[in-house]
Amino acid sequence: MDYQLRAATANDEDAILKLLPRLAEFNLPNNRNPKHLWEGDAKMFLEWVEGTRPDIDVSVAVSNNQVIGVAIVSERKELLSGEPSAHLEVLALDKSAEGFGVGTALMNEADKLAQNRGAKSITLHVFANNTRARALYERQGYDGELLRYIKPLG
Repeated sequence: MDYQLRAATANDEDAILKLLPRLAEFNLPNNRNPKHLWEGDAKMFLEWVEGTRPDIDVSVAVSNNQVIGVAIVSERKELLSGEPSAHLEVLALDKSAEGFGVGTALMNEADKLAQNRGAKSITLHVFANNTRARALYERQGYDGELLRYIKPLG
């Protein structure tokens, strides 16, 4: 598959919003609403489109003039040290783009964007049972560090 990476523009809004529900396309834990996995990201992205989130970079992968992938990176302080860091908020691909290295290319671009902002590290969140995503992240040099437990009440 031929594709190019580029900075996203406001013109990519509809295509990117269509990709975000893919963030919930895995075996979700019980009591999780799939929309909760991407609605906050959509809101954050729309704030970027409006120009109110200068702390965010958005990159897209494009093939045949179609957006087939997106990475959204935000500036954040590292949780424990407080050092400059970044967070990979979104990595989403069109199903047709899976298996062609598009996700890896977008992750490498996310690293560059974070480094350009002075980040000393980059973090992400992933559900424990999202094994496909975890395998990609581990191949890219991410280490699992913290475990979050949840218990529904009531």
